[in-house]
Amino acid sequence: MAAPSRSAPHPGRALFLLLVLIVAMLLGILGPKLFAPSQWGHRFKVGLGLDLSSGTQVTLQAQTLTGKPPSSDEMNAAVGVIESRVNGTGNSGAQVQPQGTNLLVVTVPGKGSQQTIQLVSSTALLMFRQVLLWQGSGAATTVPSANASPSASGSPTGSATPSASPTSSATASPTASATGTAKTSAKIVPAASASSSPSATASASGSASASPSASPSASPSASPSPSTSSTAFGNPSLVNKNVLALFNKLVCKPGDTQAWKSQVGYQNTTPYNNPDVQVVACGNNGGQWGKFALDVAKVQGTQVTSATAGLSTTSNQWQVNLSLNGAGASAFSTLTSRLYSNYYAGYQAGDQNDAILNQVAITLDGNVVSSPQIQGAIPGGNAQITGNFTQAEATQLQNELKFGSVPLDLKTLFVTSVSAQVGRNQLDAGLIAAAIGLFLVVVYAFFYYRGLGIVSVCSLLIAGLITYLAVVLLTLYQNFTLELAGIAGLIVAIGITADSFVVYFERLRDEVREGKQLRPAVESGWKRARRTILVSDTVSFLAALLLYYFAIGEVKGFAYTLGLTTIIDIVVVFLFTKPMVTLLARTRFFGNGHPMSGLDPVRLGAKTPWRSSVRRNQVRRRPDPAARTTASSQDPGGS
Repeated sequence: MAAPSRSAPHPGRALFLLLVLIVAMLLGILGPKLFAPSQWGHRFKVGLGLDLSSGTQVTLQAQTLTGKPPSSDEMNAAVGVIESRVNGTGNSGAQVQPQGTNLLVVTVPGKGSQQTIQLVSSTALLMFRQVLLWQGSGAATTVPSANASPSASGSPTGSATPSASPTSSATASPTASATGTAKTSAKIVPAASASSSPSATASASGSASASPSASPSASPSASPSPSTSSTAFGNPSLVNKNVLALFNKLVCKPGDTQAWKSQVGYQNTTPYNNPDVQVVACGNNGGQWGKFALDVAKVQGTQVTSATAGLSTTSNQWQVNLSLNGAGASAFSTLTSRLYSNYYAGYQAGDQNDAILNQVAITLDGNVVSSPQIQGAIPGGNAQITGNFTQAEATQLQNELKFGSVPLDLKTLFVTSVSAQVGRNQLDAGLIAAAIGLFLVVVYAFFYYRGLGIVSVCSLLIAGLITYLAVVLLTLYQNFTLELAGIAGLIVAIGITADSFVVYFERLRDEVREGKQLRPAVESGWKRARRTILVSDTVSFLAALLLYYFAIGEVKGFAYTLGLTTIIDIVVVFLFTKPMVTLLARTRFFGNGHPMSGLDPVRLGAKTPWRSSVRRNQVRRRPDPAARTTASSQDPGGS
């Protein structure tokens, strides 16, 4: 009867799998730069946290205006608004990370300032303001004073009243013809009559205007080109003197959401968040960037009860359904009724000034996020904003309306500023501490385990390599930044990896002490050590997981790297340490128990020594003094 087969170890497979893992990580890092060796150096960079570089970190505590904990949607909205604020100042590397249920950690690399703290700690407000003046992006141009306001004909240049030519639509948005499309031309209509509202959106079809043409030549475009615009549309007589001066001074660059504020002295949020004053602003108007002069806010974001994006049942186009509370509905009804009565007819006839005055700008954090045309009086507080939106555009507007006011009180808990010199000193200190720890472990491994120390050191080097590649990957794809606490977690990981091979080596030496040959001792010792290593690493990982979940601030970084390196330790022990010991056991140096191998059965006190370096299957033994004494007493004559 044949003996049961025993599976033989295959160390080559494990080592090959480890090599595949390392190569895969390298390919993930190089990515699109794989065939551009000159740019590889830029890919292998570890993101450094604030305490290891320089910058400002602000920890904010958020709560609702009623003192209740914020919802996850409100926290996400606050993150988006703050990111827009900080990155808009030129700090492209700024990060806003929620922690727990009510904390926001804002990290701004580089030289911090009080302006950054003011930006991130103030509450963003959503407001509805009538547009009084608008001008496309370009050089600042002086607008006529109130006494020289445009005539009733609506021709700002003194020519005959503009009308739509057969190739240009007299449309809702004065900016539509700049691009020839109606993609972003928004209008707001009563919810009950959305399907029957006047069709006045801009289009590229070129429907003719109902108003008579004043000249045989083509009428002025509904919107000047952004690069050549020098005319402001609207009614400057409605703008007070100070705001008109700011409007003349302001130059809006496409995409600028923060820098423009310093041009007009908006050093903090107080000016543009005051609902009772007129303001200037930059923003998008029907697809064209420009500057606005806006009236006092008649409706505020806190009065919005709901905003949902969805498909229209009649036009199958995306729209945003808006609802206001009682006070907001009343104010919105008054505003829309006035605009519709005074400007809608001129807007329909192609009057560019009335088209501007018929718009309501929705501002968030001082910027215009949308400026829909009023298509009718809206007395019920329920309206629909349409404009050939894509799903993404409708969803974005929905979020800006629903959570754009960020109805959260943001309280500054901690402010940390680190200079570049201090950050560099701390980085150097962390690296020196890691080097000292690694050196002590290496010395201990060679002193105590002798030849097996080679496996220990190589295990540490492989673990360090995989950890470095993992951190680089996280930096590239998850914006991970390594902080001083994270380096502490990496230093602790040296001890975790050392603990794993200590457990295995001690189990292996125990098997040798019991008299087993080295090859079977390697396998039986691994079976005994494997469970202990897994249990130990599982406990460490769970501790790191709980610490990461409940901790805040830098402690999270420590927990993150501790958990990461614990997983890496398991990979290294299973795919490198044990397979390498299996291979070394097949060599004469280790297999014969050389005194410098660390597995010498004589030094380990084996019950049945198997070392064959002196005599095959025998070991030179010292004479037993007790036996010599007994023999002498039995033979006193010395025979």
